[in-house]
Amino acid sequence: MKVGKRYRAASEKVDRMTRYPLDSAIDLVKGGASAKFDETVELAANLGVDPRHSEQQIRGTIVLPHGTGKSVRVLVVAKGEKEKEAADAGADFVGSAEYVEKIQGGWTEFDAMIATPDMMKEVGKLGKILGPRGLMPNPKSGTVTFDVGRAVREVKAGRIQYRTDKTGNIHVPVGKVSFGKDQLAENIRTVITEIQRSKPASAKGTYWKSLTISSTMGPGVRVDVQAELLRG
Repeated sequence: MKVGKRYRAASEKVDRMTRYPLDSAIDLVKGGASAKFDETVELAANLGVDPRHSEQQIRGTIVLPHGTGKSVRVLVVAKGEKEKEAADAGADFVGSAEYVEKIQGGWTEFDAMIATPDMMKEVGKLGKILGPRGLMPNPKSGTVTFDVGRAVREVKAGRIQYRTDKTGNIHVPVGKVSFGKDQLAENIRTVITEIQRSKPASAKGTYWKSLTISSTMGPGVRVDVQAELLRG
């Protein structure tokens, strides 16, 4: 695969065999970001779990202390007083059955969807559309709830969802290159703590196989996750 001069220059500063202390890894990621836009910093973890077994499927939500740096468009599907609660909390789109029909017609101009439990019979019709996009509301991710005000505020503030794919990987955004070093470090440590807390009792062997951070257009930098776990 052909790569640009900027990517090659950034890659030359990274030893792919080294697991760097988190602060050093962040310096390398920030220093290697050269795009004209504010690149997203992403975390990729490879875990020693077998997602084929339901008890080893890891998923949940995390509220990042400093958010993701991204403006999130939130749709709330609810009825009655819950519609006003959602609107007051800052939801971008609020409605009920009309939004189900709109999505069935091909509209998906939102980044997160929250639904009240009484609307899930209607929302359930959208599984084939929303599922592949990662937009389907789910009680485990806090997006099926009657507490819509709190859910909207958390999503707007930087709540992210994490889930292992079929090979045991988790990919999540943890901020922007423009964030301060301490902000990125706190966001990343929050994710590490949550994933460690979610370790299944049935998982055997090495849990953290690898942890890498990167910017959108930059090379991956491996992190010494064991040092972070010992740090507490």
